[in-house]
Amino acid sequence: MKNNVFKSPISSKSVVDRIIDEITSAIIDGSIKPGDKIPTEMELCESFQVGRNSVREAIKILEAFGVVYIKRSEGTFVSSSFNKRMLDSMLYGLILQNESSYDIVELRKVFDIGVWYAAMEKMDDAKMENIRESLGEMEKTIKETADMDRVLEADLAFHRTITECTENPLLVNMYEYITKLTIPSRKKATQRIFDTGNREIFITLHEEIVNMFAEKDMSKILETVKKHYIFWKDEK
Repeated sequence: MKNNVFKSPISSKSVVDRIIDEITSAIIDGSIKPGDKIPTEMELCESFQVGRNSVREAIKILEAFGVVYIKRSEGTFVSSSFNKRMLDSMLYGLILQNESSYDIVELRKVFDIGVWYAAMEKMDDAKMENIRESLGEMEKTIKETADMDRVLEADLAFHRTITECTENPLLVNMYEYITKLTIPSRKKATQRIFDTGNREIFITLHEEIVNMFAEKDMSKILETVKKHYIFWKDEK
């Protein structure tokens, strides 16, 4: 790999962050490919016109995020497979922003709409059966217990099954992270459903999702998503 893929020199402000941005940008635009060895520490110092400490710190952060890995006596290489640590920084950043439940709901809505389109395009009899079985497990749990943790887990499993129908590992991993963000407000919403005696409505809304997939009717996705969120309001 050529050393001149990076812009040089680099600003003295937020040096480490800028080094990280340059390296990740090079990976994104294809200048550096998965499995490639990145320039040595000294070569990076020369390209960016920065000190060794800044380069070392940037590489440590990229390694912690799973973007690169270090082979002793060989060098630093770009990871060639997905590592869940790559999304950890995004998750922590969203948590620290302390956004309102409304913003989180909007994030999940946008995600669900895209996932449902992708899942419907690949829907077949086997996937449809998996979704129906997941719905059945959720209905059974709702009718048998008032334990919010169990109910929420059944609900999460239902939506995870739909996401898995996309056959897209990136979407499945993104689902897990969005789920972590939404659990607190979803738990409150589920509790409110039970407290107000709306268990049957909750089940019906999930049945409508299943029917939509069974019919393969993409025109109903937006309407179904909107209805599905009627109990999930801003808790702040």
